[in-house]
Amino acid sequence: MEPTVGTTPPRVMTIAGTDSGGGAGIAADLRTFAACGVHGCLAVCAVTVQNSVGVTGVHTVPVDTIAGQIATVASDIGLQAAKTGMLANAEIIETVARACDENGIGAGLATPFVVDPVAASMHGDPLLAAEALDAYRHTLFPRATLVTPNLDEIRLLVEHDVHDRAGQYAAAKALHALGPRAVLVKGGHLAEDTDGCLDLLYDGETAVELPGPRFDTGHTHGGGDSLAAAIASGLARGLDLESAVRFGKRYIVEAVRHAYPLGAGHGPVSALWAVRPWWDERD
Repeated sequence: MEPTVGTTPPRVMTIAGTDSGGGAGIAADLRTFAACGVHGCLAVCAVTVQNSVGVTGVHTVPVDTIAGQIATVASDIGLQAAKTGMLANAEIIETVARACDENGIGAGLATPFVVDPVAASMHGDPLLAAEALDAYRHTLFPRATLVTPNLDEIRLLVEHDVHDRAGQYAAAKALHALGPRAVLVKGGHLAEDTDGCLDLLYDGETAVELPGPRFDTGHTHGGGDSLAAAIASGLARGLDLESAVRFGKRYIVEAVRHAYPLGAGHGPVSALWAVRPWWDERD
């Protein structure tokens, strides 16, 4: 008879917002966690009214509830990694920073911390006020094991408008100067790079280029969330930082390759490529 109790997998928390369309945010993170073999926990920071076309409403969660979610899970279940998504405003960012400090989450602490600074829409439009960008720069980034901005977020955070490889390197150095242990400058929005999609990992001393294919698809909703969640999963599984980033890169390449249309707008990247289709098996 098969055992009814298995081995507890590594636990990873997403500290982020919801997407009622299921394409991005916490929904994408939890799918990614499962596909990467870890148990997903969550601290909801905001609830969005959202579909494949866009966001029409945001309701933020009280900050004491956000901090409570982090503390109650960390103290009982325990966490091997955590990552952020949409944090909505400066007060929430500062609350998350304090809660992470109090629960051993962050660079130099027991639990690695991946900060995905969701600050721009899919079209590059700002999502955060200036004070929230400052809170990312001066409060959350110095606590991060890794930050994973896209090029639109880099433009908002360090005022670098990246158009080529040299620009990626300059942006990586500017971001690293804000205090994170390492930076991943994602190349997915670099339209000028028609040969592929190169991400750049920089830790202040060494730069590692991570090339990958570029797919002709508009269905990339949740791609940044999913990449950060996969990297956090790799860290939780005990990989060193570079290996965890490579793990995440492999995951997101396949997730974009298998992206699917959904609704009238942008469809999501897919975690389903990593799921064995047990439902089609016959005894």
